Amino acid sequence: MVLAEAINRGARRMPTATVYAAGLVPVAWLIWATATGGLGIDPVKEMEHRLGLWGLQLLILGLCITPLRRFAGVNLLRFRRAVGLVAFAYILLHFLVWLVLDMGLLWQQALADIAKRPYVTVGMLGLLALLPLALTSNDRSVRRMGAAAWRRLHRLAYLAALAGGVHYLWLVKAWPLEPFLYLGAILGLLALRLPIRRFAAAR
Repeated sequence: MVLAEAINRGARRMPTATVYAAGLVPVAWLIWATATGGLGIDPVKEMEHRLGLWGLQLLILGLCITPLRRFAGVNLLRFRRAVGLVAFAYILLHFLVWLVLDMGLLWQQALADIAKRPYVTVGMLGLLALLPLALTSNDRSVRRMGAAAWRRLHRLAYLAALAGGVHYLWLVKAWPLEPFLYLGAILGLLALRLPIRRFAAAR
C-alpha cells in the first residue's frame, strides 16, 4: 500500500496533458525514422504495424486502470480518458496509413478488403467501436447523456480492445507467441470485470 500511495501522490501532481504530450513522442520518432530510412525495406507496413501495436497497448493500459484501483489501490482514473483518446489517435493513424499509403485511396479495393479479409473486418469493427467513444470523451457529452448512459456507451471500449486483439492475432502469418499474449491479457482483464459487476449489482 505504501507504493500505491506514492504512485497516487505522484499521479495527483501530474497534469493529464502529460499523457497527450507523451503520445506525441512515438509519432515524432516514427516520422523521423521514416524520413531517415530507419523503418526497413517496407516502411509503410512498418508504420502500420507500429501504430496499430501502440494503439492496442494503450487500449490494454486503459483496461488496467479499473483493476489497478480495485485490487492494488492505485488510482489512475483521471488519466483514463486521455489514454483512450491517444489510443484512438494511434488506431486512426494506423487505419489512415493503410488506406492512404498502402491502398492508395482506392476505395473500392479497400472496401473489398474489409469485406473479404476477416482480420481487416475485425480491425474495422474495433475502429468503429472507438469512434463514438472519442466523440463523447468530453464533459459536455457526459452532462447531455447522463452519467449512466455515458458509462454504458463507453463499454464499447471492451469490444474495441477484443477486436484489436483478434485483429492482431489474425494479421500475423506464423502465429508467434506475442499476439496470443496480447489477446490473453485482454481476455483476462475483461474477466476481472465479471465478479466486479455482479458484486456491484448485488450491492
